[in-house]
Amino acid sequence: MTIKPLIILPDPLLRQVSKPVETIDEDVKRLADDMLETMYDAPGIGLAAIQIGVPRRLLVIDVAREGEEKQPQVFINPEIVTSSDERSVYEEGCLSIPDYYAEVERPAKVKVKFLDRDGKQQEVDADGLLATCLQHEMDHLNGVLFIDHISRLKRDMVVKKFTKAAKTKAI
Repeated sequence: MTIKPLIILPDPLLRQVSKPVETIDEDVKRLADDMLETMYDAPGIGLAAIQIGVPRRLLVIDVAREGEEKQPQVFINPEIVTSSDERSVYEEGCLSIPDYYAEVERPAKVKVKFLDRDGKQQEVDADGLLATCLQHEMDHLNGVLFIDHISRLKRDMVVKKFTKAAKTKAI
């Protein structure tokens, strides 16, 4: 397994819509393993393939609490089947927008269908942190960032800050 470099805002790749995974082969399984390794190293609780520069509809999540045994989950070509009218607010962060957090309101519960690591069709009813994390990572697959769910003023300030930091780094 290899830890991959993370794509950081304002990289335009983060706005790209990811393509479906056509075949679940050893390369896809290796990608999922690398993503888990990268996510744990960061550390984070979710990672979409686009965040390591691979525009494929694949994400990994582990919402186990600190001290609990790891519970890695792989979601290939995930789709939200239903979402609740009930809403919940979580303070979200993103490995592609380091050290920035904001409260985001999303549906409290979602039902997601996806293929697992072995290519089997699965469905999960998620609530709480898992529901939020799934929606956050699935947004990445569509080129959407969590800052798109906050006020335009706050979003513009974050983008400006990261754009400036990227320019400084490039010098």
